Amino acid sequence: MSAVCFLAAGIVAATLPAREFTLEWRHSVEKTRWEERYRVDGRHLTLLSASIEAMGAGMEPPSEARLESGRWTWEPKRALEELRLTRSPYARDYTICWERRCSTLSALTGASDESVVTVRAC
Repeated sequence: MSAVCFLAAGIVAATLPAREFTLEWRHSVEKTRWEERYRVDGRHLTLLSASIEAMGAGMEPPSEARLESGRWTWEPKRALEELRLTRSPYARDYTICWERRCSTLSALTGASDESVVTVRAC
C-alpha cells in the first residue's frame, strides 16, 4: 500500500496510509483558498490538479487553467520528490484530506508556527 510521510525536524511525525491526498490552505495576504491534489507514484508525489478561488499577487493561474464553478483549475501532472510546507503565525494552518478524513497539519504532526514540514512518499 502507498503511504505519505510527514517529517518535522527530519523525523517522521505522521504517516498516512493513502495513495492520494488533498492539500488546502489560504494565501496569507489575499486570503484566497488554494487546493492541490497529489498521488503517491512510487518514490514521488504527483501533483494531479490545482485550483484557486481568485487571482491575486503572485497567484496567477497558468494559461491552461479553466474557470469551473468559480475556481481556476488546472492539471499540472508534475512529479515531485517532496513538498516543503512552512507554517506561519500569519496564515491559517494547512488542511490535509485523505480517504474522507481531514486534519490540520499541526494536529497531524504536532508542528508549531514557523516550522517546516516535509512531505514525501514512503
